[in-house]
Amino acid sequence: MTAAESPAAERPASLEGRRALPFPLAAAAAPIQTLLILAFGLALRLHPELARWSVPTLMTGLVFLGAPVAWRTIKGMLRGEFAADVVAMLAIVTAIVLLEPIAGLVIVLMQTGGELLERYAEGRASDAVRELEAAAPRIAHRLASERPAAGDPLIGTAVTDVAVERIAVGDLLLVRPGEMIPCDGEVVEGSSSLDTSRITGEPIPERVGPGAQVRSGVVNTASPLVLRATALASASLYARIVELVRTAQGEKSPIQRLADRWAVWFTPITILACVIAWVISRDPLRVLAVLVVATPCPLLLATPVAVIGGINRAARRQVIVRNGTALELLARVDTVVFDKTGTLTHGRPAVTSVEGIDGASADELLRYAAAIEMGSGHLLARSVLDEATARKLQIPSAREIVEHAGRGVTGLVNAHRVSVGNRTLVGEHHPERRTALDALHPATAGGLRAYVVVESLEQAALPMIGVITFGDRLRADLPPFFQRLTQLGLTRTVLLSGDHVENVRPMAEALGISEAQGDLLPDGKVAAVKALEASGHRVLMVGDGTNDAPALSAATVGVALAAHGGGISAEAAGVVLLADDVTRVEDAVRIGQRAVKIARQSIVAGLVLSGAAMVVAALGFIPPTVGALIQEGIDVAVILNALRAASAPAGRTS
Repeated sequence: MTAAESPAAERPASLEGRRALPFPLAAAAAPIQTLLILAFGLALRLHPELARWSVPTLMTGLVFLGAPVAWRTIKGMLRGEFAADVVAMLAIVTAIVLLEPIAGLVIVLMQTGGELLERYAEGRASDAVRELEAAAPRIAHRLASERPAAGDPLIGTAVTDVAVERIAVGDLLLVRPGEMIPCDGEVVEGSSSLDTSRITGEPIPERVGPGAQVRSGVVNTASPLVLRATALASASLYARIVELVRTAQGEKSPIQRLADRWAVWFTPITILACVIAWVISRDPLRVLAVLVVATPCPLLLATPVAVIGGINRAARRQVIVRNGTALELLARVDTVVFDKTGTLTHGRPAVTSVEGIDGASADELLRYAAAIEMGSGHLLARSVLDEATARKLQIPSAREIVEHAGRGVTGLVNAHRVSVGNRTLVGEHHPERRTALDALHPATAGGLRAYVVVESLEQAALPMIGVITFGDRLRADLPPFFQRLTQLGLTRTVLLSGDHVENVRPMAEALGISEAQGDLLPDGKVAAVKALEASGHRVLMVGDGTNDAPALSAATVGVALAAHGGGISAEAAGVVLLADDVTRVEDAVRIGQRAVKIARQSIVAGLVLSGAAMVVAALGFIPPTVGALIQEGIDVAVILNALRAASAPAGRTS
């Protein structure tokens, strides 16, 4: 149906390979090598003739494997980063100095093993900017600056393909159906409908003709257009969206790891215990024993194990958490921002009303309209067919169907001439019905309208005249969903939309959303998100389209609905919902909160046990090697508790 146009071009399916976290093979080398050195060195002790080589072998391994670990931590300290690794570094260095290779290698094993788990939990980085740039047009079709002859059309004249970077303000450009508009411009010739969903997020196509201002990034869907460029491609709207995403990602502050926040106070306590042990005993081995049992392996292991468990649990709910940072941030958010179209609504226009005049049956109008729309692939044609199917109407066959680009469809159904489209097209094919069409007002305010006339060719009966109104529909079960979000601590809700504000505010009120803004372009959404964060809120942004990508990048954590491929929004977000169900946001937050809660429990329990062992070691009752084994036992307990994050919590995710 060309009274309003085809659906958005398919967005690139960029979720391949995201259902499982990539295993960092390079990071696995150090813990594997450490384990092999430990096993080989201890095996040498069992052989009478080779036992003397055990300590040199273990010491060599400790130096070569421990030195890089210690150096990385030292470099971080020189940059002002005093993280959970500091105590481990001190233990490794002390073990080297005191020739205690087994204790040192156990610490190296735990340190590199924790780093491996963290790398695994980090997942893959976002390629949002690359995806946006890949989707941008590379070639523009430039026309001569003058018409071939007075009154001749520009469409059909020779074109020169040029790189979009060579477009100058004032150039005449041909944009064919299916192509993205390469730069902002003004329509000079032609009329068509534009898919603006990449920019505004709205599924309703925009009808344009001569004099209309059009923006880069939208797709021409029906007929050729000639534009006069009003801005360079690099200064047009789509280029600004790319820059917004790049800037938003670059400006985000690094998130302090949960373990590092705990290490802020635990590391000084450990160093103080070492000083006390030295003052009491003057025994360096006692100091090493304190360092070994105090090495914060619970800090290094609890969070990544719980995060990996939470990520895997979320994946079973079709919630793809891109990295461990995103999962931790889900537990911290207190404000949730929603896009409207495709997020809170289904994202495609549906028939909201069918109204006939002078007693015309709504079902009969819909039945005839569906008949001539049967062969069309346009968005509203499918909506008409879906509504006819939902009403269980018998759709007759049609013939002599003619699609009028950007205007509508005409055809014959049995002995009836049927027209469906905009008021101008229907009026042209049924001129005697123009007065009735002009007087026709749809029952439902707003939305996109298609006029229908069904006129008999055999009888002198009055024709059936009516109008089909289209609009987007809210998803089901949203009010209870918002109540559950409030219970999870997301007490502030905001609706940001590219749709007109008069359509946005009533929806927000119906759902109980406290704040709503409409008529927003991508930079407006970014500004609103940044304003919330500047006021001290931690923002969860939920969206589904290219126009949401900058705001998803700017938010504390972005959540993209990607049931139909995801594309740019999935690359910009930290969390991707594979199911076409916005209520899975609740699952993501609940799983993130539970994973962080379990990580904290594991950290506290591990540090309490390490603290107790520290006291015993400071009194001289635990040698370094035994301390390493005790620390191993604490680590196992911490890991077993952290693994609970992979199990189903109570509630919706069970």
